[in-house]
Amino acid sequence: MNQIITFGEVLMRISPRGNKKFMQSNIVEFYFGGTELNVAISIANFGGNVKHISLVSDDFIGDTAVSYIRKFGVSTSSIERSQRPLGVYFLEVGAVMRPSQISYNRSHSSFSEILPAMVDWEKALKKGSWMHWTGITPALTQGAYETLKEGLILAKEKGLTVSADPTYRSGLWKYGKDPKETLIDLLHYSNIFIGGINEINEVLGTAYTYSNDDFIKASKQLMDTFPSIEKVFDKIRTALNASSHKIRARMWNGKEFRKTDNLDITHIVDRIGTGDAFAAGLIYGLQNYDDYKAMLFACAACALKHTYEGDVNYSNVNDVIQIIEGNISGRFVR
Repeated sequence: MNQIITFGEVLMRISPRGNKKFMQSNIVEFYFGGTELNVAISIANFGGNVKHISLVSDDFIGDTAVSYIRKFGVSTSSIERSQRPLGVYFLEVGAVMRPSQISYNRSHSSFSEILPAMVDWEKALKKGSWMHWTGITPALTQGAYETLKEGLILAKEKGLTVSADPTYRSGLWKYGKDPKETLIDLLHYSNIFIGGINEINEVLGTAYTYSNDDFIKASKQLMDTFPSIEKVFDKIRTALNASSHKIRARMWNGKEFRKTDNLDITHIVDRIGTGDAFAAGLIYGLQNYDDYKAMLFACAACALKHTYEGDVNYSNVNDVIQIIEGNISGRFVR
């Protein structure tokens, strides 16, 4: 029991080495990732029992992706296969004042053809205690939205805790579904909201500012609108340039407001997956600590992800605890 369930697309990322542009190099590296998969692997690295549900290509690339996921101990028993190719995205990693750039090739990917009949949710959720979803998946296709909703309905019936990261990316919603209506629909099945003022304003149609007072008011209105939501956690990023950011977080759990201090990230190795690392740290933290320490854990996990190449956070629990305790000098561990 106590299995954490994630559902979403598995993507292959292709990048030139270092901070090069594609036109500078004919040598590239590849990684596997995807928003929900990144969360799953990170939780598994913390020692969690995790299952990822997806649809991947039935070829050697799909085989490699599944092997990669299994390497971290994430269950792949609910990953099905498709004759379509795995989704791909291309990334140029920026530096200082030059931003990173991404180009997606996922419109006709294996996951894009997923339908509710392809996922046996009763079997998939049999050992589940927690389910996590993001706004990326319902933005992709009607089938992905319907499949996710079916899983959330059953998860609620079975009493699973459901965390929602309703990330809104306007460029993804191309199949005719209204983003606001869709996210509102899915939030009715959710208990933990991982998002800030932008996401709340998008869902509620409000215009709250970024102040702490407005964050509390926004969180209260969100909970009034969606009675199932019990806690709101907001990760705040301050970007000095593409290579130097500050990370902090704040929360409202219906009873108290808490916030963290900034964590300075003065040399970003890789920003991809950092929000997923925050979500994974929070999910793990809420099952092991009080709300405030869970938020501290999430923030530290997010900061650490900036130090790893690829989409995934490779940190274990001790790595994160060291950051929480103030061990941020980066000195050799002997």
